[in-house]
Amino acid sequence: MQQDDPAVAASVQKSSTPGLQVVTLRRQSCEEVFVTATPVVEESASALFRKAGTVLRDKGAQVVSVEIFGLSNEGGAGMKALERALGPIAWPVTWLENGNRAGMSGVQVWAVTGVPVEPIQVRGRLLGTVFDDGYARLCRLGGLVAADGSRSREDQTQDVLDLMVAGLQAAGMTFDQVVRTWFCNYEILDWYGEFNQVRNAFFKANNVYEGLVPASTGVGGRNAAAAALISGLLAVKAKSDDARAFAVPSPLQCPALEYGSSFSRAAEIKMPDHRRLLVSGSASIAPEGHTVHLGDVEAQVELTMKVVHAILDSRRMGWDDVSRAIAYLKYAEDVSAFEKYCAAEGLEEMPVVRVHGDICRDDLLFEIELDAIVPS
Repeated sequence: MQQDDPAVAASVQKSSTPGLQVVTLRRQSCEEVFVTATPVVEESASALFRKAGTVLRDKGAQVVSVEIFGLSNEGGAGMKALERALGPIAWPVTWLENGNRAGMSGVQVWAVTGVPVEPIQVRGRLLGTVFDDGYARLCRLGGLVAADGSRSREDQTQDVLDLMVAGLQAAGMTFDQVVRTWFCNYEILDWYGEFNQVRNAFFKANNVYEGLVPASTGVGGRNAAAAALISGLLAVKAKSDDARAFAVPSPLQCPALEYGSSFSRAAEIKMPDHRRLLVSGSASIAPEGHTVHLGDVEAQVELTMKVVHAILDSRRMGWDDVSRAIAYLKYAEDVSAFEKYCAAEGLEEMPVVRVHGDICRDDLLFEIELDAIVPS
C-alpha cells in the first residue's frame, strides 16, 4: 500500500538514559524503533533483555531483528531469557559470545509498529523477517550459520551464502537487492583471505559487481553453534522509483574492492520521507589501503572516527543522526580509548555497543559500524 502523501517527511525522536538509548523513526505508514541496551554496573543478560522488552511493549512494536553481544547462551538459558522478555521468537537472533569483559556487552533491537512483520522460514529454519513500509519491502536475515559445522570453513561460507539466497527467495527478493551484510567469523585472522575468495567468487557468479556491492562488516566472533561464521543481511525491494539504494564512497579511504575485499564503504537507502545511511565496519586504514598508527589505539580510534564522520558529512549527516552503532576492540582494555574520544567529542549518548573481538587485520585495534537516519 502506497502512503497517502509522499511529501510528508518522517521525524526522528530520541531518548537516552543510562544503559538505554532509543531512536524512533516516525513515519506516516509505520514507526521504526531502534533500541540499544547496555549494562549499567553489572546488569545480567536478563536485565538487558527486560529493558529492551519494556520499550517494545510500551510502543506496541513487533521485533524485526535482535543482535546480542558478549553474553552467554550456555545451554540455551540466554535464549529462554530473551523469549521471556521479548515474547515468542519469530525473528532472527544474531548472538556473539565474545565474553562480557569490562561491560563490553549489549543488545540491539530493530522493531516496527503499524505494519505486519512476517517471519521467513526455509526448510523449517527461521532465517529472518520481512515487512512493507509503503515504499519498499525490507528483508532482514540474521543468525545464519551452516547446518553442518563439521564442513570446512570455506564450505560453511558457501553454505551461508546459499542460505542467504534461499531466504531472499522466500521473501520474494534477489541478491541484487541486498544493501548490507554482516559476517562474524570465528578465528577470522586464520582464514579471512579464504573467506574473501569464497565471497568474491559468489559475488562474481551472482553479478553483484554489476550493481550495488553491499556495505558490510567482517569481524571476529564466536557463536553458540561453534560454526565457522554467523551472518546476516538487509535487503530492500523498491516498489517504485521513489525508493532506491546506492553505494556511498569514503572521502578519506580508497574503495575496499581495490585491495580484494568485496564491500562498499557505505550504502544509502533513499525514501521519499527519509534517508538512512549504512556505514560499513571502518578502521584506521590509509587512502592507499594500508593500516596506519600501528600499535597506537588512541590514534586508530581518532582516525577511524574522522573517516566515519567524513562519510556522514558527505551525506549531510552527523553524529546526532546515528540510530545504532557497534564499536569493536581487539583488546578489551582499550575500550577506555574509545570512551575518552566520545567524552571529548560529546558522544556519550551515542547508541553504541562495545564489543571485544578480533578485526579482519591483526594490526587493527579498533573498528566501528553505524547507521544514521535523517528526514527527507
